[in-house]
This record gives sequence, C-alpha cells and structure tokens, in this order.
Amino acid sequence: MKLQLTNQEISELLSNPETARKTFSDLMKAYQQQIYWHIRRMVTNHDDADDILQNTFIKAWQNSQSYRGDAAFTTWLYRIATNECIDFLNSAHQRYSNSLSEYEDDSLVNNYAEDPWFDGDAAEEKLQKAIQSLPTKQRTVFNLRYYDEMPYADMAKVLDTSEGALKASYHHAVKKIEDFLKEVH
Repeated sequence: MKLQLTNQEISELLSNPETARKTFSDLMKAYQQQIYWHIRRMVTNHDDADDILQNTFIKAWQNSQSYRGDAAFTTWLYRIATNECIDFLNSAHQRYSNSLSEYEDDSLVNNYAEDPWFDGDAAEEKLQKAIQSLPTKQRTVFNLRYYDEMPYADMAKVLDTSEGALKASYHHAVKKIEDFLKEVH
C-alpha cells in the first residue's frame, strides 16, 4: 500500500492537528512491513524487530511535526529505524558486556536458524550468516542496497554519510560475503 502524496503534502498533513493522526496512521500502515524487514535484517530476531518497529513509530509520531518534507518520508523513517537498531545493538553490547562483534557472532548470526519465523533454505541461512558476520555499518549498507534497493543518495541521507563512502562500504561488504560463502561451501 503506497500513498500517493508528495513529501510536502505529507509534511502539511502531519503538521495540521486535524489531519495528523489519520495521516500518520495511513503512513504507518503503508510502510510498516517495509520498515519491519529493514529492522529485522539488522537485528534478526522477530520479537526484537517488533519492539524496535514499535519504538520507531513512536519516535516518528512524537517527531512527526518536525518532518518538513526535505527528504522522502520513507528516508526519514529509515533513519529513525536505523538509529533505533544501532541503539538496540549498543544496548545489547552493554547488557552482555562483550564486544559488539562477539554479541553478533554468538547471538545475531545464530538467530536465523533458531527463529521459528525463519523459513529459508540452507543457502538462505548461509547468506544470512554471512551478512550477520559483517560489521554493523557494512551490514546496514548492504541490506539497504541489496534488499531495499535504496539509491545511494537516499542511503546518504539515512546514514548521514557520503555516497562515495557508501559505495566503498557496499563493495567491501559484498567481498566479505563472497569470501564467507567460499569458506563455508
């Protein structure tokens, strides 16, 4: 379900108290699944992804009047969701008092095989393990580009970095995934 509204129209509707709640509800319904899968690919666990999705939409609602339409609404949502994921991963790092990479190796990488929501085959499981073995930033860039087919210009807005840096990060991520898959094959 895609809404046929311009960014400026969304901004105006969200800033109007009479239309804000309905507009936000429609936007949430339209983009909930897309944002969920972005989050899920970062944290891998269904329950954690649901919690982060809820936090994302709460934060988006709380700040909806600050949305000015300078970037696409989805870009704005992706940025909030990405920041929520990073906060979650950092919090998990502190909770387990391991390094973030150790948490990812022990928990995130194995979540797919153990998750009852995962219905992929062995090849998909290997790919997911390869993706989860990436550092957080490379994993985020890979997921946005590969799964969401997000243009580098939009990714630059979501991640607040240059397109050149994103292209390099994506290239390194692809190379690491290829190397990982060669090792486990």
